[in-house]
Amino acid sequence: MLNTGLLIILSLAALWTVMTRSLIKSTIGLAFTSIVLTIIMFRLNSPLAAVFELSVCTGLITVIFVSTISLASPLTPKEVELLSAARLKRFWYLPVILVLVGVGLLFVKVPLDFPLPHNPAGHDVRTVLWNERVLDLFGQVIILLAGAFGVAVLFKERKKK
Repeated sequence: MLNTGLLIILSLAALWTVMTRSLIKSTIGLAFTSIVLTIIMFRLNSPLAAVFELSVCTGLITVIFVSTISLASPLTPKEVELLSAARLKRFWYLPVILVLVGVGLLFVKVPLDFPLPHNPAGHDVRTVLWNERVLDLFGQVIILLAGAFGVAVLFKERKKK
């Protein structure tokens, strides 16, 4: 029952993060979502992933986002109103999908006491990451490069016409 409650809190926090108008509130919502995900990972006996999620996603990413937001120029009230209307038009379906998935999961009998995978060979994290999960590392490198590209675009000066 606790896992179900945590998943509901995670979904609501993620929805609030996407739907809020304030960038700072959205960043705080993202950090809260990451904290709930960390708790879920600890409950699933995955402490290394949970610590990584807590340190990088909750801590480092939040600091980077707050720093970037503080460097951006504030919007005028008219721009905020236009962006809010556009955001509602773009994301109106998210609460609908969330409710439909929740109702669908009520009718599907999903076993919540499934056995967790264990490591019978006694491999440590380095061995598993470098030998068995190479595609995951490749994906992480792509995400880091995309973030670096995003920062470069953010701080690039626009040419005056």
